[in-house]
Amino acid sequence: MKSSFFQKYLLPGFVFQSLMIGGGYGTGREIVEFFLKQGPLSGLVNMAIATGIISIVLAVCFEFARIGNFFEYRSFIKGFLGKGWIAYDIIYLIMLILIVSVMGSASGEIFNALVGAPELVGIIIMMIAVGFIVFKGTKTVEKIMSLWSFILYTAFIFMFIMVVNRFYSDIIDNFSLQSLQTSWTMGGIKYAAYNIGMAPAILFCARHFETRKEAISAGLIGGILGMIPALILFLVMLSHYPQIISEAIPVNHIIENIGLEPFRIFFQIVLFGTFIETGAGIIHGFNERIFSVKPNLTDNHRAIIGISILFISIFLANTLGLINLISKGYGLITWGFWIIFVIPILTIGVKRIFKNG
Repeated sequence: MKSSFFQKYLLPGFVFQSLMIGGGYGTGREIVEFFLKQGPLSGLVNMAIATGIISIVLAVCFEFARIGNFFEYRSFIKGFLGKGWIAYDIIYLIMLILIVSVMGSASGEIFNALVGAPELVGIIIMMIAVGFIVFKGTKTVEKIMSLWSFILYTAFIFMFIMVVNRFYSDIIDNFSLQSLQTSWTMGGIKYAAYNIGMAPAILFCARHFETRKEAISAGLIGGILGMIPALILFLVMLSHYPQIISEAIPVNHIIENIGLEPFRIFFQIVLFGTFIETGAGIIHGFNERIFSVKPNLTDNHRAIIGISILFISIFLANTLGLINLISKGYGLITWGFWIIFVIPILTIGVKRIFKNG
Protein backbone atom coordinates (compact mmCIF):
# COMPACT_ATOMS: atom_id res chain seq x y z
CA MET A 1 0.00 0.00 0.00
CA LYS A 2 1.41 3.38 -1.07
CA SER A 3 2.21 5.77 1.76
CA SER A 4 0.38 9.10 1.91
CA PHE A 5 1.87 12.62 1.79
CA PHE A 6 1.28 12.88 5.53
CA GLN A 7 3.09 9.61 6.26
CA LYS A 8 6.08 10.62 4.15
CA TYR A 9 6.59 14.28 5.00
CA LEU A 10 4.81 15.07 8.27
CA LEU A 11 4.41 11.90 10.34
CA PRO A 12 8.16 11.55 11.12
CA GLY A 13 8.29 15.13 12.38
CA PHE A 14 5.20 14.75 14.54
CA VAL A 15 6.50 11.49 16.01
CA PHE A 16 9.88 13.10 16.74
CA GLN A 17 8.16 16.14 18.22
CA SER A 18 6.19 13.88 20.56
CA LEU A 19 9.42 12.25 21.66
CA MET A 20 10.97 15.64 22.43
CA ILE A 21 7.94 17.04 24.26
CA GLY A 22 7.33 13.96 26.41
CA GLY A 23 11.06 13.67 27.05
CA GLY A 24 11.19 16.96 28.90
CA TYR A 25 10.00 20.15 27.33
CA GLY A 26 6.31 19.38 27.73
CA THR A 27 6.79 20.19 31.41
CA GLY A 28 8.69 23.35 30.54
CA ARG A 29 11.64 22.31 32.70
CA GLU A 30 13.82 21.38 29.75
CA ILE A 31 13.26 24.75 28.06
CA VAL A 32 14.37 26.44 31.27
CA GLU A 33 17.55 24.38 31.60
CA PHE A 34 18.82 24.75 28.04
CA PHE A 35 17.39 28.05 26.86
CA LEU A 36 15.72 30.33 29.40
CA LYS A 37 18.61 30.14 31.88
CA GLN A 38 20.80 31.66 29.18
CA GLY A 39 18.54 34.71 28.98
CA PRO A 40 15.72 35.81 26.65
CA LEU A 41 17.76 36.81 23.59
CA SER A 42 20.52 34.20 23.84
CA GLY A 43 17.82 31.62 24.51
CA LEU A 44 16.26 32.36 21.11
CA VAL A 45 19.66 32.14 19.41
CA ASN A 46 20.27 28.78 21.09
CA MET A 47 16.86 27.57 19.89
CA ALA A 48 17.71 28.52 16.31
CA ILE A 49 21.00 26.61 16.55
CA ALA A 50 19.22 23.55 17.98
CA THR A 51 16.61 23.64 15.20
CA GLY A 52 19.28 23.76 12.49
CA ILE A 53 21.29 20.88 13.94
CA ILE A 54 18.24 18.69 14.53
CA SER A 55 16.86 19.29 11.02
CA ILE A 56 20.16 18.46 9.30
CA VAL A 57 20.84 15.32 11.34
CA LEU A 58 17.27 14.06 10.92
CA ALA A 59 17.54 14.53 7.14
CA VAL A 60 20.78 12.52 7.03
CA CYS A 61 19.36 9.83 9.33
CA PHE A 62 16.22 9.34 7.27
CA GLU A 63 18.13 9.07 3.99
CA PHE A 64 20.74 6.71 5.46
CA ALA A 65 17.93 4.55 6.86
CA ARG A 66 16.12 4.57 3.50
CA ILE A 67 19.08 3.46 1.37
CA GLY A 68 20.09 0.77 3.85
CA ASN A 69 16.59 -0.39 4.83
CA PHE A 70 17.48 0.30 8.45
CA PHE A 71 14.16 0.60 10.27
CA GLU A 72 15.35 -0.05 13.81
CA TYR A 73 18.30 1.48 15.56
CA ARG A 74 20.58 -1.58 15.94
CA SER A 75 21.04 -2.19 12.21
CA PHE A 76 21.06 1.58 11.58
CA ILE A 77 23.94 2.27 14.00
CA LYS A 78 25.87 -0.80 12.81
CA GLY A 79 25.58 0.64 9.30
CA PHE A 80 28.11 3.38 10.09
CA LEU A 81 29.69 2.39 13.42
CA GLY A 82 30.16 -1.34 12.94
CA LYS A 83 30.94 -3.01 16.27
CA GLY A 84 30.83 0.42 17.90
CA TRP A 85 27.03 0.15 17.88
CA ILE A 86 27.27 -1.41 21.37
CA ALA A 87 28.41 1.94 22.84
CA TYR A 88 25.37 3.63 21.33
CA ASP A 89 23.13 0.84 22.62
CA ILE A 90 24.30 1.47 26.18
CA ILE A 91 23.80 5.24 26.00
CA TYR A 92 20.44 4.80 24.27
CA LEU A 93 19.19 2.57 27.07
CA ILE A 94 20.40 5.03 29.73
CA MET A 95 18.70 7.89 27.87
CA LEU A 96 15.51 5.87 27.46
CA ILE A 97 15.37 5.30 31.21
CA LEU A 98 16.04 9.00 31.88
CA ILE A 99 13.29 10.15 29.51
CA VAL A 100 10.76 7.71 30.91
CA SER A 101 11.84 8.74 34.43
CA VAL A 102 11.01 12.36 33.64
CA MET A 103 7.63 11.37 32.22
CA GLY A 104 6.84 9.10 35.16
CA SER A 105 7.69 11.79 37.70
CA ALA A 106 5.84 14.53 35.82
CA SER A 107 2.76 12.40 35.07
CA GLY A 108 2.36 11.63 38.78
CA GLU A 109 2.59 15.32 39.68
CA ILE A 110 0.19 16.37 36.94
CA PHE A 111 -2.37 13.68 37.84
CA ASN A 112 -2.19 14.81 41.45
CA ALA A 113 -2.77 18.44 40.42
CA LEU A 114 -5.60 17.38 38.12
CA VAL A 115 -7.76 15.24 40.40
CA GLY A 116 -6.04 15.38 43.78
CA ALA A 117 -5.29 11.65 43.76
CA PRO A 118 -1.92 10.28 44.96
CA GLU A 119 0.85 10.60 42.40
CA LEU A 120 1.23 6.82 42.38
CA VAL A 121 -2.24 6.46 40.83
CA GLY A 122 -1.25 8.64 37.88
CA ILE A 123 1.96 6.69 37.41
CA ILE A 124 0.09 3.36 37.40
CA ILE A 125 -2.43 4.64 34.85
CA MET A 126 0.44 5.80 32.64
CA MET A 127 2.16 2.41 32.90
CA ILE A 128 -0.99 0.49 31.95
CA ALA A 129 -1.68 2.78 28.98
CA VAL A 130 1.90 2.59 27.70
CA GLY A 131 1.92 -1.21 28.02
CA PHE A 132 -1.32 -1.45 26.04
CA ILE A 133 -0.13 0.80 23.18
CA VAL A 134 3.21 -1.03 22.92
CA PHE A 135 1.28 -4.31 22.89
CA LYS A 136 -0.72 -3.14 19.83
CA GLY A 137 2.37 -2.50 17.67
CA THR A 138 3.75 -0.07 15.07
CA LYS A 139 0.55 1.06 13.32
CA THR A 140 -1.14 1.90 16.61
CA VAL A 141 1.93 3.79 17.83
CA GLU A 142 2.04 5.84 14.60
CA LYS A 143 -1.67 6.66 14.70
CA ILE A 144 -1.70 7.69 18.36
CA MET A 145 1.47 9.78 18.15
CA SER A 146 0.31 11.68 15.05
CA LEU A 147 -3.22 12.28 16.37
CA TRP A 148 -2.02 13.43 19.77
CA SER A 149 0.45 15.81 18.13
CA PHE A 150 -2.44 17.76 16.62
CA ILE A 151 -4.19 17.90 19.99
CA LEU A 152 -0.97 19.06 21.65
CA TYR A 153 -0.37 21.77 19.04
CA THR A 154 -3.89 23.05 19.66
CA ALA A 155 -3.29 23.22 23.42
CA PHE A 156 0.03 25.07 23.01
CA ILE A 157 -1.46 27.60 20.58
CA PHE A 158 -4.39 28.31 22.91
CA MET A 159 -2.01 28.78 25.83
CA PHE A 160 0.15 31.13 23.77
CA ILE A 161 -2.85 33.26 22.77
CA MET A 162 -4.09 33.57 26.36
CA VAL A 163 -0.66 34.38 27.79
CA VAL A 164 0.10 36.99 25.14
CA ASN A 165 -3.33 38.53 25.68
CA ARG A 166 -2.72 38.88 29.42
CA PHE A 167 1.04 39.29 29.76
CA TYR A 168 2.21 40.79 26.46
CA SER A 169 3.93 43.78 28.08
CA ASP A 170 5.73 41.51 30.57
CA ILE A 171 7.10 39.35 27.74
CA ILE A 172 8.41 42.39 25.86
CA ASP A 173 9.87 44.01 28.99
CA ASN A 174 11.65 40.81 30.04
CA PHE A 175 13.70 40.73 26.84
CA SER A 176 15.68 43.59 28.38
CA LEU A 177 16.85 41.28 31.20
CA GLN A 178 19.43 39.62 28.95
CA SER A 179 22.85 39.17 30.53
CA LEU A 180 25.94 39.51 28.32
CA GLN A 181 27.83 36.96 30.41
CA THR A 182 26.03 33.88 29.13
CA SER A 183 26.32 31.24 26.41
CA TRP A 184 24.85 32.06 23.01
CA THR A 185 25.55 28.63 21.53
CA MET A 186 26.18 25.82 24.04
CA GLY A 187 22.56 25.45 25.18
CA GLY A 188 21.43 24.81 21.60
CA ILE A 189 24.33 22.46 20.85
CA LYS A 190 23.74 20.38 24.00
CA TYR A 191 19.98 20.34 23.53
CA ALA A 192 20.27 19.22 19.91
CA ALA A 193 22.81 16.52 20.74
CA TYR A 194 20.82 14.59 23.30
CA ASN A 195 17.49 15.04 21.51
CA ILE A 196 18.76 14.02 18.10
CA GLY A 197 20.61 11.15 19.75
CA MET A 198 17.24 9.48 20.16
CA ALA A 199 16.27 9.89 16.48
CA PRO A 200 16.95 6.21 15.70
CA ALA A 201 14.00 5.40 18.00
CA ILE A 202 11.59 6.66 15.31
CA LEU A 203 13.14 4.89 12.31
CA PHE A 204 10.01 2.77 11.97
CA CYS A 205 8.61 5.87 10.22
CA ALA A 206 11.35 5.61 7.54
CA ARG A 207 9.49 2.71 5.97
CA HIS A 208 7.34 5.30 4.18
CA PHE A 209 10.21 6.92 2.22
CA GLU A 210 10.68 5.97 -1.43
CA THR A 211 13.03 8.71 -2.66
CA ARG A 212 15.92 10.84 -1.39
CA LYS A 213 13.77 13.94 -1.71
CA GLU A 214 11.13 12.47 0.61
CA ALA A 215 13.64 11.39 3.26
CA ILE A 216 15.62 14.64 3.34
CA SER A 217 12.51 16.84 3.19
CA ALA A 218 10.90 14.89 6.05
CA GLY A 219 14.05 15.41 8.14
CA LEU A 220 14.24 19.16 7.53
CA ILE A 221 10.53 19.56 8.24
CA GLY A 222 10.82 17.32 11.31
CA GLY A 223 13.35 19.57 13.01
CA ILE A 224 11.09 22.58 12.57
CA LEU A 225 7.94 20.73 13.70
CA GLY A 226 9.79 19.50 16.76
CA MET A 227 10.87 22.98 17.83
CA ILE A 228 7.73 25.05 17.14
CA PRO A 229 6.02 24.07 20.44
CA ALA A 230 9.33 24.69 22.23
CA LEU A 231 9.45 28.24 20.84
CA ILE A 232 5.84 28.84 21.87
CA LEU A 233 6.58 27.58 25.38
CA PHE A 234 9.75 29.69 25.60
CA LEU A 235 7.84 32.88 24.77
CA VAL A 236 5.05 31.92 27.18
CA MET A 237 7.51 31.39 30.04
CA LEU A 238 9.12 34.76 29.39
CA SER A 239 5.97 36.29 30.88
CA HIS A 240 7.14 35.04 34.31
CA TYR A 241 10.90 35.30 33.86
CA PRO A 242 13.13 35.01 35.86
CA GLN A 243 11.16 33.57 38.80
CA ILE A 244 9.87 30.69 36.70
CA ILE A 245 13.39 29.23 36.51
CA SER A 246 12.98 27.69 39.98
CA GLU A 247 9.66 25.93 39.18
CA ALA A 248 9.81 22.10 38.91
CA ILE A 249 6.99 22.11 36.31
CA PRO A 250 6.95 25.63 34.81
CA VAL A 251 3.93 24.83 32.62
CA ASN A 252 1.76 24.33 35.70
CA HIS A 253 2.93 27.69 37.07
CA ILE A 254 1.92 29.43 33.83
CA ILE A 255 -1.49 27.80 33.70
CA GLU A 256 -2.22 28.68 37.32
CA ASN A 257 -1.42 32.33 36.55
CA ILE A 258 -3.70 32.32 33.52
CA GLY A 259 -6.48 31.58 36.00
CA LEU A 260 -8.80 29.80 33.56
CA GLU A 261 -9.82 26.54 35.25
CA PRO A 262 -11.33 24.75 32.20
CA PHE A 263 -8.13 25.33 30.22
CA ARG A 264 -5.99 24.14 33.14
CA ILE A 265 -7.88 20.86 33.19
CA PHE A 266 -7.74 20.52 29.39
CA PHE A 267 -4.01 21.23 29.15
CA GLN A 268 -3.06 18.87 31.96
CA ILE A 269 -5.11 16.08 30.39
CA VAL A 270 -3.34 16.72 27.09
CA LEU A 271 0.07 16.76 28.75
CA PHE A 272 -0.68 13.58 30.68
CA GLY A 273 -1.69 11.92 27.39
CA THR A 274 1.52 13.17 25.81
CA PHE A 275 3.61 11.36 28.41
CA ILE A 276 1.72 8.17 27.63
CA GLU A 277 2.15 8.29 23.85
CA THR A 278 5.79 9.39 24.08
CA GLY A 279 6.59 6.58 26.49
CA ALA A 280 4.95 4.15 24.09
CA GLY A 281 6.91 5.56 21.14
CA ILE A 282 10.36 5.39 22.69
CA ILE A 283 9.81 1.95 24.22
CA HIS A 284 8.43 0.73 20.90
CA GLY A 285 11.71 1.81 19.29
CA PHE A 286 13.59 -0.29 21.83
CA ASN A 287 11.30 -3.25 21.16
CA GLU A 288 11.98 -2.97 17.42
CA ARG A 289 15.68 -3.20 18.18
CA ILE A 290 15.10 -6.40 20.21
CA PHE A 291 12.82 -7.77 17.47
CA SER A 292 15.67 -7.42 14.95
CA VAL A 293 17.63 -10.13 16.81
CA LYS A 294 14.68 -11.92 18.43
CA PRO A 295 12.06 -12.28 15.65
CA ASN A 296 9.90 -14.46 17.89
CA LEU A 297 9.21 -11.51 20.22
CA THR A 298 5.48 -11.62 20.95
CA ASP A 299 3.08 -8.79 21.69
CA ASN A 300 2.98 -9.92 25.31
CA HIS A 301 6.78 -9.71 25.49
CA ARG A 302 6.63 -6.16 24.10
CA ALA A 303 4.21 -5.10 26.82
CA ILE A 304 6.26 -6.79 29.56
CA ILE A 305 9.47 -5.06 28.37
CA GLY A 306 7.68 -1.72 28.33
CA ILE A 307 6.28 -2.04 31.83
CA SER A 308 9.63 -3.28 33.18
CA ILE A 309 11.41 -0.20 31.79
CA LEU A 310 8.72 1.98 33.34
CA PHE A 311 9.22 0.38 36.77
CA ILE A 312 12.99 1.00 36.72
CA SER A 313 12.58 4.53 35.37
CA ILE A 314 9.94 5.61 37.85
CA PHE A 315 12.06 4.32 40.73
CA LEU A 316 14.84 6.63 39.52
CA ALA A 317 12.42 9.53 39.17
CA ASN A 318 11.22 9.14 42.75
CA THR A 319 14.77 8.79 44.03
CA LEU A 320 16.44 11.66 42.17
CA GLY A 321 13.62 14.12 41.50
CA LEU A 322 12.56 15.78 38.24
CA ILE A 323 14.87 18.78 38.25
CA ASN A 324 17.98 16.70 38.97
CA LEU A 325 17.07 14.22 36.25
CA ILE A 326 16.84 16.90 33.58
CA SER A 327 19.67 19.17 34.65
CA LYS A 328 22.21 16.45 35.56
CA GLY A 329 21.11 13.21 33.94
CA TYR A 330 20.61 14.59 30.45
CA GLY A 331 23.72 16.73 30.56
CA LEU A 332 25.97 13.80 31.47
CA ILE A 333 25.28 11.85 28.27
CA THR A 334 24.91 14.74 25.82
CA TRP A 335 28.54 14.61 24.74
CA GLY A 336 28.35 10.84 24.41
CA PHE A 337 25.73 11.26 21.69
CA TRP A 338 27.91 13.81 19.91
CA ILE A 339 30.88 11.43 19.87
CA ILE A 340 29.20 8.14 18.99
CA PHE A 341 26.25 9.34 16.93
CA VAL A 342 26.08 12.93 15.65
CA ILE A 343 29.67 13.25 14.37
CA PRO A 344 29.76 9.73 12.80
CA ILE A 345 26.39 10.11 11.03
CA LEU A 346 27.42 13.52 9.65
CA THR A 347 30.75 12.16 8.38
CA ILE A 348 30.66 8.41 7.74
CA GLY A 349 26.91 8.44 7.13
CA VAL A 350 27.00 11.32 4.65
CA LYS A 351 29.98 9.76 2.82
CA ARG A 352 28.05 6.51 2.32
CA ILE A 353 24.94 8.36 1.20
CA PHE A 354 26.93 10.12 -1.56
CA LYS A 355 28.72 6.89 -2.44
CA ASN A 356 25.33 5.27 -2.93
CA GLY A 357 24.46 8.04 -5.39
